[in-house]
This record gives sequence, structure tokens and C-alpha cells, in this order.
Amino acid sequence: MPKLGESIIEATITKWLKSPGDTIEEDDPIVEIATDKVDSEIPSPVEGILKEIFFQEGDVVEVGKIIAIVDTGGEGSDEGKPAEKDEDIPAGKPEKEDEGKKTVEKPAAGTSAKDVKEPTRFYSPLVKKIASTEGVSMAELEKIEGSGKDGRVTKQDILDYLKDKPAGAASAAPDEKPAKPLKTEAPAITTTAGDEIVEMDRMRRLIADHMVMSKQVSPHVTSFIEVDMTPIVNWRNSVKDMLFKREGEKITYTPIIIEAAAQAIKEYPRINASVDGNNMIIRKNIHIGMAAALPDGNLIVPVIKNADQKSLLGLTKDVNDLAQRARANKLLPDEIQGGTFTTTNFGSFASITGTPIINQPQVAILGIGAIRKKPVVIETPQGDMIGIRHMMILSLAYDHRIVDGALGGMYLKRLAELLENFDTGRNI
Repeated sequence: MPKLGESIIEATITKWLKSPGDTIEEDDPIVEIATDKVDSEIPSPVEGILKEIFFQEGDVVEVGKIIAIVDTGGEGSDEGKPAEKDEDIPAGKPEKEDEGKKTVEKPAAGTSAKDVKEPTRFYSPLVKKIASTEGVSMAELEKIEGSGKDGRVTKQDILDYLKDKPAGAASAAPDEKPAKPLKTEAPAITTTAGDEIVEMDRMRRLIADHMVMSKQVSPHVTSFIEVDMTPIVNWRNSVKDMLFKREGEKITYTPIIIEAAAQAIKEYPRINASVDGNNMIIRKNIHIGMAAALPDGNLIVPVIKNADQKSLLGLTKDVNDLAQRARANKLLPDEIQGGTFTTTNFGSFASITGTPIINQPQVAILGIGAIRKKPVVIETPQGDMIGIRHMMILSLAYDHRIVDGALGGMYLKRLAELLENFDTGRNI
């Protein structure tokens, strides 16, 4: 199982694309895997014959574990020979998936919840996220009987626990103030003749959970501003054919807006932040995510790293490349992690504006509306006049815990100024 990103320590095998005995070419995809971030195909690093697989579909596998053997037929082939080292090549499905992990002594009887600082078994990021959202302490989590391998607590285990947990039960120790329980009960749904019931796929369930969590975590406020995009529209029309002929790249409005958004962040850095308890983490790097709609209707957010350090041409290439590979499900896990600010383009679907949901743990997200021709009042030295201009509405949703209306408004105002004063004489 290859390294999938700095924060990813395991992945779920969702589908084997090859079976033992199949001939494999180098870079042929052999297995589909899923993390709580993205689904990916894992290519074979060599050509040969798939000899053996050690995990089944649905198994959760740690990064670094051997999941299959490909016989290359060379001198190093171990056809018909026993494995030299059990720890290098498993003789079957590994029995100890937690081997190599830090071992923690189980707390003695009577130890309070606040004394339990380290888990005694492994918990997946998704289980820990659910526990944190629902106010389940580590001590309480340790008591849940797991149905997974080696007693691991699965997502269904913790959801069943929460369902059976008495209303208002506190997770804290007796000497701690119990947290106010979250109201998570959904209303009962009835169906009628002709209704179609479609089960959410895995990605849609993750998106749904993430959106609900974001609304619970951050008090959302949204501000709006109207921007005259006429100079940018005219400039883009004058260079798009030349750029496509020279670079093979189509220039859209997205990289232009991302460039300005990154520049405005440098002037108002608290927009590029996270909240950790009572601490504000002001991010040094400006990594801008761009929400992309997938053909199946789901959403993914690839990230342009260090967007403030890239030229407009570099941003154009990054936007096009990430958007194309997102639609083809070819993004790498690292490419959808680490974002510090997000943009989402409502204008792609002709919407004039919207109120986006913050992409946690960020504190702001920029909504980009459709550019439309409108009659507007234009101020000139000769007096006011009415003209036809290309207008766009930008919306900024922000976390009111650390971003007040003044800061949100000043950021949007500066962003609009940068766009309206775009240098139409610049080369790309």
C-alpha cells in the first residue's frame, strides 16, 4: 500500500481490477482503493504475473503493508519458494495489522476519562472524527466493542453506539462538565408510490458528513460584492486564441480570480487561517482549493499549492490540469489536501451567486457567480451615464469566530479592486 499523503495512514481496498494469474503490464491499474479523502487506482510498478493477493475487497490496510505479489519471472522470482522473511512477504493475510504501532498500557480500573490521553488500539480518522463531533471521549471510545479485525471499531460500530446511547448521556468524567449533546435525530421519511430510493455512494456520504460538520463547527456569515469584469472579459477575448495556439491551454476566468484572491489574502492574512480551540492559526502558505463538479454529480476540491507564487500562465495550467484529472478520477491524494482557502464557481452553471459552505478546517470560501451583461451607472468626468457592462457577484462565506463582517467586507472590497483594475496591457 503506497504512501498516499502526509496525513493518510490507511486505505480501504474497494475493488481488485486484476486476479491471481493475470498478466500485468507496468503501470496497469491493479486495485482501486479509497481513503476518507479520495478514491484512487494503484498501478503496478512492474510487469509480470499477479501471483497472490493478501487482502480482500473491503479490508482496511495500513500504508506500507504488502497487498500483493507480482512475479516478474526474473532471477529474483520466488516461484515455488517460501518467503525469505515473514515480515517482508506475508504468508497470507496478516494477523496483526497494528504491528509497529505504539503500544499503550490499558488504564487501570477507576481511571477517569480525562486521564486517558492515548488510545490502546487503532482508530481510523473517520471514527475519530465522528467521536469528536458527537462528543464521545477517548475513554468512552475505548469501551465500544469493535466488530472489525482485531477488535477494531468500525464506522458502523460507533454509529450503532450513538444510536443506542441514552439521550443526554454525558461522555465526560463525573468531575467534568458534560458537553451539551448534539441533536442528530433526522425526521422520519415516508415514501409514496413512484418514489425512487437511491443509496448514496461513498463519496456522497463523505460530502454530506463534511457539510453537516462544517455547519456545526463554524458560525457562517456570507457577504457579497458586485464586480465590473468588463476589462478582464475584453482582455481574455484578445488573448485566448493566441494562448491556445502557443501553449495549447484554454484560459478561463478561474485562474484570473484565483490570482487576485491570493494577492488579497497577502493583505488580509486572517482570511487564510484555521481555528484550534482558542487559538488562531494564520497560515504562512497560500494553498487555494477549487471545487470541481464530477460527472457523477459529486464534488471534489483539488488544491493549487503556493498559488501566490505562480504566474497567471502557471495558474492557468494548474487549473486546467487539475480540473481535467478530477473529472477523470486521476487526482493523487496529496492534490486534494492542505488547502487553506477555497473557491467555488457557481457561474459554471449560470447561477449568479450562492452561499457556499466553508471547507473545514479553513475559515473562508469564495463563491464566484456568472458574468452577465447588465445596464449599470458609470461614473465619468463628464457625469454619470448608463452603459452595458459585464458584471459578476462574488460571495464570501466566513467563520464568524475569527472573521468579523469588517474583515470579510474589506477582503471582498480589495479583491474587487484588484479585478476591476486588472492590467489589460499585460502579457501572458
